[in-house]
Amino acid sequence: MRLSSGNVMFLAKEVATIAGAIGMVMLAISWHKRHNEGVSRLAQTGWVLVGIYFFNDSMYYFELGDIVLTIMTALALPIAVALVIAEARSLTSRDRAALNWARGCVAYAGGPYLLVAHIPWLSVLAIWFVASQVAMFLSFTGTIDIKLGETMVNTDAGQVSWSEWDGNKWFMTDGFGEHPFQTELIMADGGAIGINFVLACTALQSMIVFIGAISVLDVDRKRRIRALLFTIPIIHILNLFRNAGLIWMHLSYEGWEYLGLSMFEFGHSYASRVVSLFAMFVMAIAMFELLPELHRHILRLLEAAGLRKKKTKPSS
Repeated sequence: MRLSSGNVMFLAKEVATIAGAIGMVMLAISWHKRHNEGVSRLAQTGWVLVGIYFFNDSMYYFELGDIVLTIMTALALPIAVALVIAEARSLTSRDRAALNWARGCVAYAGGPYLLVAHIPWLSVLAIWFVASQVAMFLSFTGTIDIKLGETMVNTDAGQVSWSEWDGNKWFMTDGFGEHPFQTELIMADGGAIGINFVLACTALQSMIVFIGAISVLDVDRKRRIRALLFTIPIIHILNLFRNAGLIWMHLSYEGWEYLGLSMFEFGHSYASRVVSLFAMFVMAIAMFELLPELHRHILRLLEAAGLRKKKTKPSS
């Protein structure tokens, strides 16, 4: 266990990230070679490494008091072990297809996100892209006139502006604090709002999950494109509303507190999270209607991993 800057982790973050990246590459290779013999061993190693990567953050989220992410990351390793066991089983062709889909889904959802999260330029561009649209939306609706302020880099040594930061802007090699890149939102007259925009505010994580799950399905390309065009823009628009709403509540109910939480803290940590989870649930239901293969894969995957009892037809 490693204790650094008040954050508890089982492995050094750099080690866990490298392990996760290697694991996702292994899963991607095993997905592309899914029709070949002997790729299950490669996939098994990939599952373990990816499970360790996500599990490594569980204590960090526990320290932050984020119960939802603590549970989700803590379950990553047991689920990975279950998938390793499933890889070794003699499965039906349909169950094997579901397991192959899971390999591609994790590889092509987690891989691109890791890439964005660890290439500073991509992280900052993603932040600017969404934050500028939130500012435009608030200004267009006449709610409030805001603009983007300075982008800061949160290093272990302290904060420094993006323009003055002399670190590697093409790959994260330096030590960073929580939320490495932050763009300040300010009033049009330069007044402070007290809100910074970070990568987590872009909803990239939510979008990439659907991109990974849909793009590796063995279905007609037109159906995949239709599903992506249905989900990604909707998630992006809902996220713009979410961010704009949080800013509006923060400015409209300044000084409001409940159980020691400000309006922004309550909205950000609880209200918007519940709404976001519900929206993701509704989106998943819609996806199951558009792509029933996706639903079948998930159910078969749970059965193959022993997490769901397999239904058997009653004997006559």
